[in-house]
Amino acid sequence: MAMSGGKDDGAPMMEMNMTPLIDVLLVLLIMFIITIPVATHAVNIDLPAPSPTPPDVIVEPEKNKLVLTATDEILWNGNTINDGQLRTLLAQSTQMAVEPELQFEPEALASYDLAARVLQIIKASGVTKFGFVGNERYRTFGSAG
Repeated sequence: MAMSGGKDDGAPMMEMNMTPLIDVLLVLLIMFIITIPVATHAVNIDLPAPSPTPPDVIVEPEKNKLVLTATDEILWNGNTINDGQLRTLLAQSTQMAVEPELQFEPEALASYDLAARVLQIIKASGVTKFGFVGNERYRTFGSAG
């Protein structure tokens, strides 16, 4: 007895039965959805301990020069510092009665990523007296020093 309602002449069906294929695909889809990890877990980050400001790195009362070198160093008034020390020094400068001017001078071959990261730290610190210095050396395109 045929389910199609038409006459059954005994010839084989020429159409593919899609129902089992769709069932298998739905089961596979459900299995993939179940096996995807839930994205609501916390990401643990080990942050470095804050380092105290070395005694030779101080905040000048009138102006401080921040230089980014081609070797990815951050120089504060000529002394090499890291990101944590930069945050500390910027916090100290903003707490002074008269905030000193921060002069930002990246070298010609300094990393753009380092410059962007340092500028983000400066912006987050709330420094209000800020200036770019040394840009007059780069007036013409292609001169690197």
